[in-house]
Amino acid sequence: MDSSIALILLQDGLVNGAIYALLGMALVLVFAVTRVVFIPQGEFVTFGALTLAMLVDGKVPGTVYLLLLLGGLVLLQEVLRALRSGQWRALPRTVLACAVLPAALFWLTRRLASPDTSLWVDMLLTLLLIVPMGGMIHRVVYRPLAEASVLVLLITSVAVHFVLVGLGLVFFGAEGWRTPAFIDGQIDLGLTSWSLQSLFVIGTAVVLIAALWLFFGKTLYGRALRATAVNRRGARLVGISSDMSGGLTFTLAALLGAVSGILIAPLTTIYYDTGFLIGLKGFVGAIIGALASYPAAAAGAILVGLLESFSSFWASAYKEVIVFTLIIPVLLWLSLRAGPAHDEE
Repeated sequence: MDSSIALILLQDGLVNGAIYALLGMALVLVFAVTRVVFIPQGEFVTFGALTLAMLVDGKVPGTVYLLLLLGGLVLLQEVLRALRSGQWRALPRTVLACAVLPAALFWLTRRLASPDTSLWVDMLLTLLLIVPMGGMIHRVVYRPLAEASVLVLLITSVAVHFVLVGLGLVFFGAEGWRTPAFIDGQIDLGLTSWSLQSLFVIGTAVVLIAALWLFFGKTLYGRALRATAVNRRGARLVGISSDMSGGLTFTLAALLGAVSGILIAPLTTIYYDTGFLIGLKGFVGAIIGALASYPAAAAGAILVGLLESFSSFWASAYKEVIVFTLIIPVLLWLSLRAGPAHDEE
């Protein structure tokens, strides 16, 4: 290995690490607020990438129908709850969010699904289709289990993962998809040249991380999520709705996953089950952050990207093994460092 190869591997590792950092932070956020180890996080990556690829190809993506299905399930659930409680005040807002919005997006997607549509419009439409699914999945699956144990929530996440993977196969098929680069060209940085696409990925990840920092530090909703992460019962006592916190958390996770999928779509061919492996690498970064620290999770994810990149040069057949083996010493160190565990509830 010479310096030019090392710099190429460094570039590849930083690009992958930026994607894993977004996913790792999403996993930390979901676990801190809701105690859910959100295994299906990678499916948002898959849906984001494949939805964009189909829109670029001029086809109506299957996620349109998934959004309609989830909206219908949420609406049915809310109607049954209103019938039991006799409280109908929140139903009009649910109809607007879970019936009118998906129907409007369905109409808009059919109108805009054309190879002539701008790539940036397709990216925006992809986000509009994927992001609402996070809150809907929370309302359908996780909100009824809000008081369940972490183990039950983990088993539920495994079930949701398999359901979404199966739906991905139905909607997108077994073939792989890829999108054109958002930005073409190279930029010379002295020792090596970087593609503008790689810089765009890293820059977008940095902007999103900065936006999350501002959101959690400067906004009312961000501080509410921080309070819920610190003490769920205390947050409820001061009037912070656990339903609102959970729904907002899953929506942010869907946003980070969809953006990650959009960013990775031009870099590699995406299949219906690709997101699981990508999500696991983000999970390794989250574990390095002990599922609690956002900066540590981001740093751990970048380490995972670099380790994967250099492992692909030295031992390409074992690069996945090397990456996932990183969990073992981290878990050992965390177990030795941690004191006796006490349940908050």
